[in-house]
Amino acid sequence: MREAVIPAYMGLITQIDDQIGRLVRYLEDSGQSDEVLIVFTSDHGDYLGDHWLGEKELFHDASARIPLIVMDPSGAADATRGTVNHDLTEAIDLVPTFVEWLGGKVPDHILEGYSLLPALHGQCAVPRAFAVSEYDYSARPHLRHLSPDAKHCGLTMIFDGRWKMVWVEGHRPMLYDLETDPDEFHDLGDSPAHQPQVKRLTRLMLQWTRRQHNRVTISDER
Repeated sequence: MREAVIPAYMGLITQIDDQIGRLVRYLEDSGQSDEVLIVFTSDHGDYLGDHWLGEKELFHDASARIPLIVMDPSGAADATRGTVNHDLTEAIDLVPTFVEWLGGKVPDHILEGYSLLPALHGQCAVPRAFAVSEYDYSARPHLRHLSPDAKHCGLTMIFDGRWKMVWVEGHRPMLYDLETDPDEFHDLGDSPAHQPQVKRLTRLMLQWTRRQHNRVTISDER
């Protein structure tokens, strides 16, 4: 399977690269390249056989870690141009970034994410202590045996830059130390020595679920 899937996947990446090149050339030729913010990202990765899996079933980095390349043409971004930023980001950071880049005020009572412009302009780091990702597997028939019904088919991941915990409803959590195990082959979720990390991340996840995420009608100031 890998012999068939990986060459096709690499071919699709080449196609994307070619089409982005066409787009960038058009922006340059039409004189618009200095006024367009370019963001390249994805919704998820693909295991391609890593961990003996395909597609995107769990939260190993092969599936959950996505590309995020931002090209801000403004002079304010020159300080960080061509660099790699390791701050924890989420896809929900993109809309606040677009709003601020276009000169608007980010309605943070509605939008959960953080604008990435301060980090792009070298002013400060993204103020996120951990990243969260969620997945509903109720539409995956081969996974439904993990849950008694469709309402309990939830997976939640929390990652603080080193420790990654995956909470599976009705099952013990999975835990990975990406500092000592970057390929995530050793699940420490049932290790007695690592229960303090499980408890710490569980507490952070509970705080995250309990906090107010958005309020569409009334601003924080009001």
